[in-house]
Amino acid sequence: MDNRAMYTLSYGLFVLSAQTDGFDNGCIINTACQVTSTPNRLTIAVNNANFTTEMVEKSGVFNLSVLDETAPFSIFETFGFRSGRDGSKLAGVEYARSENGLLYLPAHTAAYLSCKVESITDLGTHKLFLAQVTDGRTLSSEPAMTYAYYHAHVKPRPEAPKSGKKGWRCKICGYVYEGETLPADFICPLCKHPASDFEPID
Repeated sequence: MDNRAMYTLSYGLFVLSAQTDGFDNGCIINTACQVTSTPNRLTIAVNNANFTTEMVEKSGVFNLSVLDETAPFSIFETFGFRSGRDGSKLAGVEYARSENGLLYLPAHTAAYLSCKVESITDLGTHKLFLAQVTDGRTLSSEPAMTYAYYHAHVKPRPEAPKSGKKGWRCKICGYVYEGETLPADFICPLCKHPASDFEPID
């Protein structure tokens, strides 16, 4: 256990990965906090709409890859802030496995932490997992990515519709869909969020 890995937790954007029945999945989360140091324990809050939440509940273990400032937007496109049941999102992603068998991202990662769930609290929209850190490794000397850095330097700038056309903008990543109406089953091609996360552009 490299205790320096715990220091990266205070920054902000992580790939949460889990596995059940040989199926890997993951999503981006932005809430992780160390709660004790002997032993090392942390909490994470994960949206109940994420399939990864179910996987962590079922398996009782998860990994956190703490993204650093070199992480490109393609990582956010791939994992999204919301995970589904489609395992193809890992196609083309470079990953490795820690001693617990779960994947982590070796590139663009300040550190990874392997965790074992001790308790789960249902908060309505989210579940709060209290977990013991069973392994931690520092992988990069780059600063860990903050949410502010993500918004200022990584997330694409919103573009207005051309020639004053009506459109819809994704509230998560800024992607613009041009058209009078947005299909109810539309999925953002960048961050994979549903139509409910779009707002009309006047």
